[in-house]
Amino acid sequence: MEDSLLVQIQNLKMYFQTEGSLSLHKKYIKAVDDVSFELFKGETFGLVGESGCGKSTLGRTILGLYKPNAGKVIFEGEDIFSFNNKRMKEMRKKIQLIFQDPSASLNPRKTINDILNEPFHIHQVGTKIERKAKIKDLMERVGLSEYHLSRYPHEMSGGQKQRVGIARALALNPKLIICDEPVSALDVSIQAQVINLLEDLQKEYDLTYLFISHNLSVVHHICDRVGVMYLGKLVEIGSHEDIYRNTQHPYAKALISAIPNADPDDRRERILLKGDVPSPANPPSGCRFHTRCPEAIDLCSQEEPLLKEVFAGHCAACHLVK
Repeated sequence: MEDSLLVQIQNLKMYFQTEGSLSLHKKYIKAVDDVSFELFKGETFGLVGESGCGKSTLGRTILGLYKPNAGKVIFEGEDIFSFNNKRMKEMRKKIQLIFQDPSASLNPRKTINDILNEPFHIHQVGTKIERKAKIKDLMERVGLSEYHLSRYPHEMSGGQKQRVGIARALALNPKLIICDEPVSALDVSIQAQVINLLEDLQKEYDLTYLFISHNLSVVHHICDRVGVMYLGKLVEIGSHEDIYRNTQHPYAKALISAIPNADPDDRRERILLKGDVPSPANPPSGCRFHTRCPEAIDLCSQEEPLLKEVFAGHCAACHLVK
């Protein structure tokens, strides 16, 4: 399995200093707090959790858009945060990002042709003729026509714009694509088309995906493994089947119970969580979930649980899991 290891995230911490905090009393929002996991070549790793739990921040830190307070992102055996500017620019060709909102991620003043030409221009890849052929091929791969190249983003539908975003992410032949909620801004009928497109492209280009989403039904469909985040922490990691059928952490159980079920005979008990999500600037002591956990014991407020293996390939951070 070591041969197929692509990325190692080791004890990653990404804190943001709050505005107005004095130098002697600095306060930080702990968006990502001591997160570790691995990504293997060719897999789709799903990252789920409530809004504000740190999913997108984690993805952008792995990409190198943020410099973490601590920890490492080891890509193909090297820590990307040890790279100088030249090597970091080279690395960016190998890791790309698909944004959540295609309308906000495409420059409204540029045609689709200019948008897709930009990665080649920045990295000085190919001649003018080679770029033109590559852009035409990319459009075909994502299900768009050559005549779309002369259009501006506002002249296209949401699904078409997201296909352009996918084409742009593919332009430089990356090895890892971070999909930051790539279908949440689309109509449900279009979501299925984009998900199927991502799956087809993964097989064709041998891609690895980090798929960030709050839609657990989509994650169950597309992902091989799933990590559950709560308030900057990973609380459970496992295969998609184990996460959905053999859930260990109380927070993950609550998320799974909220998935809509079309079968009227399969009545899943809904777990309702009490209270609001605490502030990441002042997280609770011990287990961060204990203030809302229906199964919490005294130890939960006193000692932080470690993310440990509970059975083969499945880890959970909970004092109640043995």
